[in-house]
Parts: sequence; structure tokens; C-alpha cells
Amino acid sequence: MDSLVLSSLGHTWILDLDGTIVRHNGHKLDGNDTPLPGALEFLKNIPDADMVVFITSRTTEYKQVTERFLTEQGIRYDHIIYNAPFGERILVNDRKPSGLVTALAVNVQRDRFEGLHIEIDEGL
Repeated sequence: MDSLVLSSLGHTWILDLDGTIVRHNGHKLDGNDTPLPGALEFLKNIPDADMVVFITSRTTEYKQVTERFLTEQGIRYDHIIYNAPFGERILVNDRKPSGLVTALAVNVQRDRFEGLHIEIDEGL
């Protein structure tokens, strides 16, 4: 079980969809998305004040079906970026003068989202 230990400051979550939150290409193979075990529970534990951004290689052709699925599942989000390249996603951010690391990355095994928990450390 892994924990993300975060400060009590606001956060921006940048999350992939296929293979991370839902079954990879399930919207094409099955005709609908299927949440991965543990993903919905994880998303519900993201603090309400945080920003949630999904990034996906899905084309805007799937915009309506994707957003309908997220709404039906009660998954909140602030933005969705479509048409992202298939390669690496790189996040670059500055380190706070206090030493707080402001860019984190977590790679999960495709189609397995389990054992990742959020922990807020008021001391950070």
C-alpha cells in the first residue's frame, strides 16, 4: 500500500483516464468505460478544494461519451484535455523555498489501480 503524503495546501491532480482510472480502451472494446477497482474510491478522497484535470489521448470524438460517463459515475473534474500524444507526460514545477516538492509523479500498472492512498500532513 502506497501513500501520497501531501501538504495541506491546495493541489492540482493531473490524471490519465485509460488504463489508470478506467479499463484501457474499454470505451472502444466494450462500448463503454469500466472504472478500475479502487479508482472511484481514490477519486472521492481527493479534497473538494483541489483541482482535477484529466488528460487523455482520446480524440474529441469521444468527448460526449467520456464526460457523460464521468458525470454518471459522480467523478468530479475541472478540465479534460483531449488529443494528448501517446508518449510520456512531463510535469515541471518549482520547489518552494521551504523545500516542499511541488511536482510528484506516480506510475501505476496499466488497468490496475489499487493500494494508492492520500495522506495530508499538516506539517508540510
